Amino acid sequence: MRAAPTILHLDMDAFFAAAEQASKPSLRGKPVVVGGLGPRGVVATASYEARRFGVHSAMPMGQARRLAPNAAYLVPRFAFYRSISEQVMRLLGSLSPLVEPLSLDEAFVDLEAGGVADDTASARAAGERLRADILATTGLTGSVGLAGSKMLAKIASEQAKPDGLALIEPGTERTLLGPKSVRILPGVGPATGEHLRRAGMTTVSDLAEAGEDELVRLLGRAHGASLYRMAQGYDDRPVVAERDAKSVSVEDTFAVDLHDRVRIRGEVERLAERCVERLRASGHSGRTIVLKVRRFDFSTLTRSETLRGPTDALGVVREAAGRLLDSVDTTGGVRLLGVGVSGLADYTQEDLFAQAELVGERGAEGAAPVAPEVAVAEPTGPVAAAERYWAPGHDVRHAVYGAGWVQGSGLGRVTVRFEEPGSAPGRVRTFAVDDPELEAGEALPLVRDPVPGAVPVPAPSTAAGRGGAPGLAAGPGSHPRRP
Repeated sequence: MRAAPTILHLDMDAFFAAAEQASKPSLRGKPVVVGGLGPRGVVATASYEARRFGVHSAMPMGQARRLAPNAAYLVPRFAFYRSISEQVMRLLGSLSPLVEPLSLDEAFVDLEAGGVADDTASARAAGERLRADILATTGLTGSVGLAGSKMLAKIASEQAKPDGLALIEPGTERTLLGPKSVRILPGVGPATGEHLRRAGMTTVSDLAEAGEDELVRLLGRAHGASLYRMAQGYDDRPVVAERDAKSVSVEDTFAVDLHDRVRIRGEVERLAERCVERLRASGHSGRTIVLKVRRFDFSTLTRSETLRGPTDALGVVREAAGRLLDSVDTTGGVRLLGVGVSGLADYTQEDLFAQAELVGERGAEGAAPVAPEVAVAEPTGPVAAAERYWAPGHDVRHAVYGAGWVQGSGLGRVTVRFEEPGSAPGRVRTFAVDDPELEAGEALPLVRDPVPGAVPVPAPSTAAGRGGAPGLAAGPGSHPRRP
């Protein structure tokens, strides 16, 4: 444990939903739910307004619609979220060379490694400056936790939500953790939590009092010993700048089960193409091709093939995935398909020779024949190739009315609201889905040409009050826990 709270945890507030509200003025202050909109879709993020109705991440979309029927339901715009995430990660990188991203909207930072802070006052100042810079650069808010360990920094950021900063002073860990639920500790999910509850342990202090031997008996050597240390407030895990990926994969869930074998093969080939794009973007090649098939009865089959050498060649990956599909019985229908590559390696000259040899054995092109054009799997399921698909929430541009976003579509019509970040709520117009003057658009920046050091006035907070606990000091803007 460190003597100063120099590990920072940043968690952007309701990131996907907040980005949508910021880019769509008519949705500010309204319940917004982002996720897959098909019958099997799940909630990716819900705005704080939607959470008041009980909507939360990972909830089935059908249940969310029943709880909040008047919310705005939008398909994710991952390229847009990624562009904002890159801005945030650059700000974190300016604080320290040790930044450990956990997702698009969450990361740990070692302030000590960057020479930014080695005492409480400096750490707090760095955290407040980061929050201001994020707001000025992206127009969005993030919550910051500061502590002497990763575990406690994450707990602090949860206490700070939304749009706040919380700091846990080293030496106060056990007092702070004692009365809290065991579920607050990393590695304690619903199953482990229930197992501990049956053993009479519901709080962190219960774990500490039970002792290491009892936890090892209940949970096994590795998990039990680790949990006991965490219950004491100990967490020596370092901030790791880069995480070595073990695999790259993509998958799609379909709104309607796929039965046609040609169509299924076409989807596998498209997934292989997307997987190779991700593989190349990561700077890797891989030896093992993996196919995942979830059938109509929810049974999941996984097939894999290991090549003679690493590859990032689309033809090789696509052909291998096709061979794996040939070994799977899809009778009855398929509801999910996935293609992945594991056994990753960095690019090497040997990779190129292995690829060339492999392709030479299988034909000059190294690719299976391409099936006829079939439906494309959008986030909500496959859509006929001939039909123009207008996903709710996605950007469009009209030749006359300019930039806007799709509110909904159906029965040959598409409804668009024309507004931009920073504008007043815009007007709604309806067009034919094949209107030649309407086309897909690009996301507009939330903040245009941000001036370094300039902090825009944040929107009024929807929360009230201020959180507090022994050893946990809340900064300006802090509120009770709101994930």
